Amino acid sequence: MVVSAPVETPAELDKRTTHTGRGTWFEPGLGNCGKFNTANDPIIAIPETLYDENHGSNCGQWIHIVDESTGKVVYGRTEDSCPSCGGGDLDMSPAVFQQFASLDVGILSISWYFMPQGWSP
Repeated sequence: MVVSAPVETPAELDKRTTHTGRGTWFEPGLGNCGKFNTANDPIIAIPETLYDENHGSNCGQWIHIVDESTGKVVYGRTEDSCPSCGGGDLDMSPAVFQQFASLDVGILSISWYFMPQGWSP
């Protein structure tokens, strides 16, 4: 005889969605998350549509970013939104972008996903 029992699962599972798009850079200042940041901080501006959809809940959340041409991985922290970014694009502070390439490169092909809330490198 086989007996089945319900299995407890977490009420909310973290789902990792990998995005692909363009990586560009910007000069940070006072971001939508309410903090003032500089070019030396590891700052990311996520697409404004994603920021608005999540009501800013990604503020302070780290992002795992991969340069698709080299495979290099860099982490940046969400502190702003990017009105001109498409759904899979990220705008990076110079401190993040320059870990991939010089600023004069301008645009990178990237993939990325959010790290779990509370994670930091």
